[in-house]
Amino acid sequence: MQASLEQLSQIIVFAGLETADQKSLQPHTLVQHHPKGEIILHEGDRLPAKLYAVVSGSIQVTKIATTGKETILRALAAGEIFAAPALLGNGISPATVTAESDCEILSIQRDALLKAIQQNPDIALRMLMIFNTRIQLLHETVHGLVSERAIVRLARLIQYFATEFGTKSSPQGTSLKVKLSYYRMARSSGITYEECVRLIKSINSVVAYSRGGQITILDAQKLDAIASGDIE
Repeated sequence: MQASLEQLSQIIVFAGLETADQKSLQPHTLVQHHPKGEIILHEGDRLPAKLYAVVSGSIQVTKIATTGKETILRALAAGEIFAAPALLGNGISPATVTAESDCEILSIQRDALLKAIQQNPDIALRMLMIFNTRIQLLHETVHGLVSERAIVRLARLIQYFATEFGTKSSPQGTSLKVKLSYYRMARSSGITYEECVRLIKSINSVVAYSRGGQITILDAQKLDAIASGDIE
């Protein structure tokens, strides 16, 4: 179905766009529902020339090595754009995108978007800011894999998800709104499942792990210190 004005305004790159400009984009949009666990894009797929964005829910972006090992590259929430090569690159999906929860995905035809950018250059500026942030995050991830201890990477990963997806107060402390299973944390930080379990248990006075991947921060100050490499 065609995107509503409300759905368009939820996408970060269209924030603040005039209603008339949003209406001009509407005929070139498509919103599709994907249930939790469904693969939205396969790595290596040929992609239509479109901009893709998450309207509601969240998605997970992964790559599979020739050995079969899965690496979780990132998780994206509502408002985020993805699959940049479909719009600006070779048109090949660089990774697999899976619905982490029930979600709605919006796509906009490339030609219509380029026309909108000509009239509203701020759209392109917002896109550049998003890509720049992701490149910086990639640099930090690569640096962490090469130079930082695993416990530091885990602490930073927990902080990242707390910032990106939000937290809520609980009797124990501050709980993340997103679930982080041992498997997910291991595949996101380049360590084994067993090492992830051991490390999380080693900081059980700082972070509590509950069944199903519920993470609760018990001591934010100590978590900051671990993430900074100041304490073991």
